[in-house]
Amino acid sequence: MDLLNTLVDKGLRRELPTREEALAVLATSDDELLDVVAAAGKVRRQWFGRRVKLNYLVNLKSGLCPEDCSYCSQRLGSKAEILKYTWLKPDDASKAAAAGVAGGAKRVCLVASGRGPTDKDVDRVSETISAIKEQNEGVEVCACLGLLSDGQADRLRAAGADAYNHNLNTSEATYGDICTTHDFSDRVSTVQQAQAAGMSACSGLIAGMGETDADLVDVVFALRELDPDSVPVNFLIPFEGTPLAKEWNLTPQRALRILAMVRFVCPDVEVRLAGGREVHLRSLQPLALHLVNSIFLGDYLTSEGQAGKEDLAMIADAGFEVEGTDTTTLPEHRTDAAVQAAPVPAADAAVPAPPSEETRRDLVSVRRRGAGTELPPNA
Repeated sequence: MDLLNTLVDKGLRRELPTREEALAVLATSDDELLDVVAAAGKVRRQWFGRRVKLNYLVNLKSGLCPEDCSYCSQRLGSKAEILKYTWLKPDDASKAAAAGVAGGAKRVCLVASGRGPTDKDVDRVSETISAIKEQNEGVEVCACLGLLSDGQADRLRAAGADAYNHNLNTSEATYGDICTTHDFSDRVSTVQQAQAAGMSACSGLIAGMGETDADLVDVVFALRELDPDSVPVNFLIPFEGTPLAKEWNLTPQRALRILAMVRFVCPDVEVRLAGGREVHLRSLQPLALHLVNSIFLGDYLTSEGQAGKEDLAMIADAGFEVEGTDTTTLPEHRTDAAVQAAPVPAADAAVPAPPSEETRRDLVSVRRRGAGTELPPNA
């Protein structure tokens, strides 16, 4: 297939595909799916071999967020019956993180609901970072606290934060459809503040919110221009009690095509399979390992993932290996600050999203264990 040969060649050269090529990946048929996965897999193996980086989420503060992001179970007005609690103490957060590290996680992601942290919150998270690093040699810590104010990125970096996560989520043109309490530029600004402070930027998207193919390409090209080191790809978890509860727009095949498109556009970046993989990829999760080089281990913020030991078995059975703390995740050239993102071509016309899949409420399981509970975490 000429398209796939072209995309492989470009991926091996770190060259940006055209928008038409990215859209064409999303438009491939199910009959072509294994060819698409195999092609993107060549690019993945060129830059990351067969290594899989494990990441572990610790939800420091759950629920009661003043923002109105439609996809989020913690949003303002959410009726989702999720865990709600205020800030975990640093020692409790460190214990939760230790469970993930013991399960093989190389990075711990500290997440808190809310528009953004106060200076007191930054102090609290700084203590948590110190506690985690003192007890877990070599572990990376990523903070995800919302929109940052002046100076906060520098303070987090000084406290030992290796990375900062703030997702773009969807295209700039449709961002107002999913959130009205902040805008796309606020998110871009926060990622840039993290980069300016010397933290590794982590920024990705959420697929399955009713967006078009063009929207998906728009946000991935925007990410390429922003040049984060990590790009998490989330698939919408349609929580009951949220505005997007009826948005079941994904099939396992479409989810794989989205991951392949992201890999072709961001060939040498840590592409992370994130929230919703169990819900939407289901039994095809092992195929996704040929496209991504990073996953979350165990549970997510407010939903439960598959058992951590099943994640490890899946990685081994698919012929991949867990990346150790003594291995640098990114290719050597990405550690050079002189490497710049390639220019992004002009926008194109929208492509209709696929029809919705039958609703599978049985696949969405609210988290009732781990951080904020008396039950052991899943790691």
